[in-house]
Amino acid sequence: MTADGTHSASSERRAWVVPPALRPTLQARYGPVFSGPAAENRLRMLRVFATCGDRVTTDAIRVGNLPLIGIVDGKTQRKEPVDRSAFAPLAARHHRHVRNPAGMLTYALRRAVREMVAGGGGLLDVDGEEDLASLALVESMPLGSTVAYGVPGEGVMLVTVDEPAKEHVRGLLALMERRDLPAK
Repeated sequence: MTADGTHSASSERRAWVVPPALRPTLQARYGPVFSGPAAENRLRMLRVFATCGDRVTTDAIRVGNLPLIGIVDGKTQRKEPVDRSAFAPLAARHHRHVRNPAGMLTYALRRAVREMVAGGGGLLDVDGEEDLASLALVESMPLGSTVAYGVPGEGVMLVTVDEPAKEHVRGLLALMERRDLPAK
């Protein structure tokens, strides 16, 4: 941030990149994974929660439990397109777009998540890939809330947002490589 409180151009282009050695750590399970009817029941019972992933966001909306924030990229498993009309109930609250390249967590995405949590939520549509957005959700969601994200081929992982989870995310971010993205 600059002295006047605005974000500098370089911070706007900042991204955290996963080095190869950190990939196994990011693939570890940090909460229970549910599939099928068990996943639907869990999603239906959640109170304050956020979703990361097209399928889990669609499933939460379909079972009638709207997340505070749903983060999507329009694809499942990085290739299968999703019918975006399924997100309409969440987008009606607020709809925002952000660029986030694959394998990265941009400052813009982290900031958008913080602002959406503070502003009442909605749909965050990612141009690129939303996989690492679950870190931004754990970082920004209130204590006691839940982050639900898709685990390809397995189901939905539920992470309770508490101080140990937030500290874990801070530790992961500290291990990631920082890069500046090229200006548009």
